Amino acid sequence: MHRPKILIVDDEPLIRWSLNERLEREGFEVVLAETGNEGLRKMEDESPRAVFLDIRLPDMDGMALLSNIKERDPGVVVIMITAYGNVETAVKAMKLGAHDYVNKPFNLDEVVLILNKALENVELKEEVYRIRGKLKGKYTFENMVGRSRPMLEIYEAAHRVAQSDTTTVLIQGESGTGKDMLARAIHYHSLRADRPLMEIDCSSLTETLVESELFGHERGAFTDAKTLKKGLFELGDGGSILLDEIGDVPLSVQAKLLRIIEEKTFKRVGGIKEIRVDARIICTTNQVLEQAIRQGRFRNDLYFRLRIIPLYVPPLRERLQDVPPLAEHFVNTFNKEFKKKVKGLSKEAIRAMENYHWPGNVRELRNVIERAIILGDDDTIEAKDLALDLMPLSVQEQPAHLYVPQVAPAIQSHVPQELNLREVEIVMIKRALALSGANQTKAAHILGISRDTLKYRLKKFEIQ
Repeated sequence: MHRPKILIVDDEPLIRWSLNERLEREGFEVVLAETGNEGLRKMEDESPRAVFLDIRLPDMDGMALLSNIKERDPGVVVIMITAYGNVETAVKAMKLGAHDYVNKPFNLDEVVLILNKALENVELKEEVYRIRGKLKGKYTFENMVGRSRPMLEIYEAAHRVAQSDTTTVLIQGESGTGKDMLARAIHYHSLRADRPLMEIDCSSLTETLVESELFGHERGAFTDAKTLKKGLFELGDGGSILLDEIGDVPLSVQAKLLRIIEEKTFKRVGGIKEIRVDARIICTTNQVLEQAIRQGRFRNDLYFRLRIIPLYVPPLRERLQDVPPLAEHFVNTFNKEFKKKVKGLSKEAIRAMENYHWPGNVRELRNVIERAIILGDDDTIEAKDLALDLMPLSVQEQPAHLYVPQVAPAIQSHVPQELNLREVEIVMIKRALALSGANQTKAAHILGISRDTLKYRLKKFEIQ
């Protein structure tokens, strides 16, 4: 593996020679300079990843050279070389941007350790910046595909919300409409974008676990609490907390959430110390919280505290004009992922999609396009490739939860007339495996389930 280039700036020949010998043995490419001016020239010509810099040089002060180097290349790692007893100067150098320092005479093993640690640290920071940059680029309102009037109004409102640094946000809508995408866009458009976005799915955890995940726990707080654990609010201090499916949070935890919103303080489970945090709370839910309040499952005061800025993401059936651009977006996405060259969808396929109810919303549309691209052989997706259950637009007046999709046509003819659920599932799974050539990933796509769910059912029904 290629190791980075290292510049050594020191006027003592023995120092230069010893460092050069050891670093080259470690696989580094080494560049040498014995004066500050020569070091600057080598910086320009060689662009080293790290610099060993003597504090005292014959032609200039090492501190001045440090400032010059960091000004030219803020990302370069600088390790100061200082005589024993000159630690105060070395500490001052670190405040000016040096990463670390070594004392003369130094241990070469220690020098290599310090250099490797410094390079790893910088690479980790750069990776974090790259990931954050990608996330900021991905979760932008401009990248959100929906262009219907309801969605444009939501983007405009969410953009204004993002600029309000502390306001809590409640995003409501059916499952699969893209609430989490909107939540992330709000975070990455806010002043908190460079701080963490901590997410938790409240529906997947028990009452004890939800409290521990959110607020952390002290060692010995309960049987399995072997060590102290920080919760999402501590880890997300300065950033945002995304509480997915807030309607599933137990009432006992809701009281603590209300307190942290209003007072910005909380206690770990089993703790007595008040911990202060500054984090924006963004909540999503597919439940009708007003109904949950009437049923006694959700606190009225927490609801009104959360919905200072309520956002409602409409289901896809109420904005069918977004279907074609969304479908085109997913075609481009999966072309790249699966190295395909699908040009687009036929007019008949678009018409079929615009006449479909989309009970699973955008998530279902994404899965349909992914399945069509994986299983298709042509450069155009036809209506038959979508395997949709077509239904007239008049049926769309029915509430989503009343609509039960039929079995896909490719599998339907093989379903037994006697509707024994176990037999139906077994036949559908076997047919999907046959259609996919026993490829579990493709079979899962045909069935509209995850690969893990398919593997569970294969084991449950003992299907080989």
